[in-house]
Amino acid sequence: MLYNILLIIQILVALGIIGLVLIQHGKGADAGAAFGGGASGTVFGSKGSGNFLTKLTTLLAVVFFSNSLMLAWLVANPDRTVGESIIPTAVTAPAVNETIAPVDVPTGSTTPVAPAKEESDPADVPK
Repeated sequence: MLYNILLIIQILVALGIIGLVLIQHGKGADAGAAFGGGASGTVFGSKGSGNFLTKLTTLLAVVFFSNSLMLAWLVANPDRTVGESIIPTAVTAPAVNETIAPVDVPTGSTTPVAPAKEESDPADVPK
């Protein structure tokens, strides 16, 4: 159940990142950048450290990567749940008074018969 919820979140966050990246205006896409404008080629561009769309894209990227790690952990440990301890527990032996269901043995011949071996024709052997 948790895996399905995380998978849905992963898909929605991935679509959100794709949409945000497509609607953002590139830092070096100004007309002056094509002719060697220096300010738009800096690390943060000419406008500073980023606006709302850039910060939202960064937040979605962090959610995407942390969600990826959680999904990978769930796939690697399918028998554990999130709240369960990672310390292995001792396996208990079955109780002495437990009964084992009898095995139904078919009546009749119990001797296995080997299938007859076919003779191979030397003409059939590939060369």
